[in-house]
Amino acid sequence: MLVLASPPGGGKTTITRELMRSDAQTVVSVSATTRAKRPGEVEGTHYYFVSPEKFKAMDAAGEMLETALVYNKNYYGTPKAPVEEALSEGKDVLFDIDWQGNRSLRAAAPADVVSVYILPPSWEALASRLHTRAQDSEEEITRRLGMAQEEIAHYREFQYVIVNNDLGESVQLVHNILRAERARRERLLDLDDFVKTLKP
Repeated sequence: MLVLASPPGGGKTTITRELMRSDAQTVVSVSATTRAKRPGEVEGTHYYFVSPEKFKAMDAAGEMLETALVYNKNYYGTPKAPVEEALSEGKDVLFDIDWQGNRSLRAAAPADVVSVYILPPSWEALASRLHTRAQDSEEEITRRLGMAQEEIAHYREFQYVIVNNDLGESVQLVHNILRAERARRERLLDLDDFVKTLKP
């Protein structure tokens, strides 16, 4: 399970999109959220958009792998069944979640989670990206920038940190992390059987 997190505008969604185009072994976990759908977002592709009541019922029924209340406003969480299905098929699952989700996921499955935090190259670049994508009102952008400092303060909870100066380089670094983590001995499930064949 690969976690990519960043403050809003840090670049995690763009990096996720690029990674999905070039790595067939990785699938994206689709989160459930209680926030309103933004223009261009598709149900089941970007998020599962649910009511607060439905979200709380899913959580109470044990259907969520992790949950978080973001900005004290909207709930986000990872439905458990699709993740377990992908992992059972030998896929890696990529999570586009925040530091709270990362904390919950690592608590639930510490040996299986690899976490990467994406930092913007500067505060000015972060603000510019939020304005350029034009998905939120000015009031919402100001609120997000106000919360970004708190989010960035949690970078030490992640195993890897990438400063997103160049998108192509950042995507390559995530690829490198993924390849290295796939080669860890404890993740090579058929390794012992393979080694037994290495004899004259």
